[in-house]
Amino acid sequence: MDTDAAFDNDFGMLNEQTYQRFQTALTTCAADRTIVSSIGNAVVLDAGIQTSGSLRAGILLAELCLADSASITLQPCDANRYAVDQAVVVQTDAPVAACLGAQYAGWPVKTDDFFAMGSGPMRLFRGKEPVLKELSLSDSGDNVVGILETDKLPPESVIQLIADECGVPNSGVHLAVAPSTSIAGSVQVVARSIETALHKLHELKFDVGAIVSAVGVAPLSPPAKPGDMVGGIGRTNDAMLYGAHVTLWVDVDDEQIESVADKVPSASSDDHGRPFAKIFKSYDYDFYKVDPMLFSPAVVTFHNLRSGRTWSRGSILTDVLRESFLS
Repeated sequence: MDTDAAFDNDFGMLNEQTYQRFQTALTTCAADRTIVSSIGNAVVLDAGIQTSGSLRAGILLAELCLADSASITLQPCDANRYAVDQAVVVQTDAPVAACLGAQYAGWPVKTDDFFAMGSGPMRLFRGKEPVLKELSLSDSGDNVVGILETDKLPPESVIQLIADECGVPNSGVHLAVAPSTSIAGSVQVVARSIETALHKLHELKFDVGAIVSAVGVAPLSPPAKPGDMVGGIGRTNDAMLYGAHVTLWVDVDDEQIESVADKVPSASSDDHGRPFAKIFKSYDYDFYKVDPMLFSPAVVTFHNLRSGRTWSRGSILTDVLRESFLS
């Protein structure tokens, strides 16, 4: 498979396409329970800080994160297996563009008075992350769209930082924000099931350009109480690590799948098996100390279009999900 050709088909003005979706969202604030404000001449859509937000807002945030290149739905799931009865389902036929080019939270947005991980296609304008350079992913245009996981609105210093890093005027910056403890924040984080699989595969040196289509299903974790960011981070991560099932349609030789299949699920990490909040605490709440191989779905299935063979690895850990979601 020609990887470069796959990227050419996936990419093309992703920020502009997402900007159009963002503009539509500004007309449905009442129904979505979102609030629009202007900060430093940028447009900021609040989906859970000064408002309760909603499930609709969560789906919106996930769509923006994925550069409007994936569909997001909520569907019933078996509460006996997943501890909750709703799941976030993500489907995309542009997995590299949607997940690694846009959704991956690879930009630490930091000023003297603010910190949040930045997601969304705005990262393509900045272009400094190793994964973007390694895959030759970029974008151009007049507007950037990003998502910040935060419990406070970004100050003007953050707007200026993003504008400078992306090379656009402040008026070209469009952000959607919500904490992980909100309804919308929970949805948009749990919608990262495919992204975690692709990022893990890229770290394992698998040709992610050979991934043609993908579906991810993960239980929608209940929001933690307001202000409990560790609880929010813990529950949403547990939804991935112990409850997510990602299916990938790929076009490669069987040997390439066999070399990585056992390593992709979260169980391949020595940190696997406890609620993430406990793992996080054991590392003094430092993400960089946690084994990076942990951050992947519980189950990964490969369908090889070239050979017709299927591989499925990993397992759902119901007990850990119950401890995390219901305790």
